[in-house]
Amino acid sequence: MSKLDELIAELCPDGVEFKPLAQVCEFQRGTSITQKDVTEGDVPVIAGGQKPAYYHNVSNRAGETIVVSSSGAYAGFVSYWTIPIFLSDSFSVNPDINHLKPKYVFHFLKHIQERIYETKKGGGVPHVHGSSVANFRIPLPPLPVQQEIVRILDNFTELTAELTAELTAELTARKKQYEYYRDELFAVTNNAPGKLLGEIAIDMYRGSGIKRDQVTETGTPCVRYGEIYTTYNIWFDTCMSHTNAEEIQNKKYFEHGDILFAITGESVNEIGKSCVYVGHEKCLAGGDIVVMKHNENPKYIAYALSTNDAQMQKSKGKVKSKVVHSSVPALKAIEIPIPTKEEQARIVAILDRFDALVNDIAYGLPAEIEARHKQYEYYRDKLLTFKEARA
Repeated sequence: MSKLDELIAELCPDGVEFKPLAQVCEFQRGTSITQKDVTEGDVPVIAGGQKPAYYHNVSNRAGETIVVSSSGAYAGFVSYWTIPIFLSDSFSVNPDINHLKPKYVFHFLKHIQERIYETKKGGGVPHVHGSSVANFRIPLPPLPVQQEIVRILDNFTELTAELTAELTAELTARKKQYEYYRDELFAVTNNAPGKLLGEIAIDMYRGSGIKRDQVTETGTPCVRYGEIYTTYNIWFDTCMSHTNAEEIQNKKYFEHGDILFAITGESVNEIGKSCVYVGHEKCLAGGDIVVMKHNENPKYIAYALSTNDAQMQKSKGKVKSKVVHSSVPALKAIEIPIPTKEEQARIVAILDRFDALVNDIAYGLPAEIEARHKQYEYYRDKLLTFKEARA
């Protein structure tokens, strides 16, 4: 029997009391502040993201602080701080220390993280309110039991972090190795004739705007330009988004083998990111996407356009109002080597195997990292599940 089992058997054998967080914690909103009002310092400003938004020279929280982001893309994200911070677009959860260990409350909130995300409200900018989180009921085992749970989870977190760091370092090294090997493969094909995309393309055209509120779970498959940066890698066979085609004016479709380019972005170094569609449905291309049709090996073109040389050619985009833009003429001017179809297929087979090892979440190192996180979540959730005592 473990120490935790012994404590539970001794101190709460018949279960534990559950109470709404509102009854055992105080919820305090942060102080609204923008970067233009900040005097630069070393105090992290905790706003709506997962990391500090910027740094200030004044703190408004010290000691153990449990923070829940209240707005933006990461609304509902729970974090824990032991250093002075400036709490801005977030709120803190302050436990009654007579009944709760702060770190125990943090682990509990991570345990219900997905349920907190589900309380998001608002259309444009999502929000999570303290009043919604306050309704969740927390188990209240005796303090010695809480302390032992914290000890176990902190040790597990540390071990998981160390292993994840090692695996991440290995993954980073593999990615650099992959990029080097990929670029070398295409360097060898320099004996093959180089061709401009304008020569390779049968057709090259821009997509048509699909607004965020026009994206649905079912309907016609579609891709919006931002998804090329965030969702798709070298190739994809299934669209994550759908839309009602009847609502889209001036429809622009793409099909199997077509290359998609994102021609608007925030970084010169990433502008023109491309991928190939290898699925078999007819899909809609959103605005700020360029579709290229061709007769070459689709994956070969996609891999060739992912090399550092190709990205340097793509990165000649123009910056306007802090946003980087490319265009059909600029893309047509990119040159890549075009060997025989047999050689293209050989290169694709090699890079497919290497790409799977490095990037596929269901295989290789990324899967190992994901497995470690799931193992931690499993034990955390098991430790924080209690039988409720009868009144």
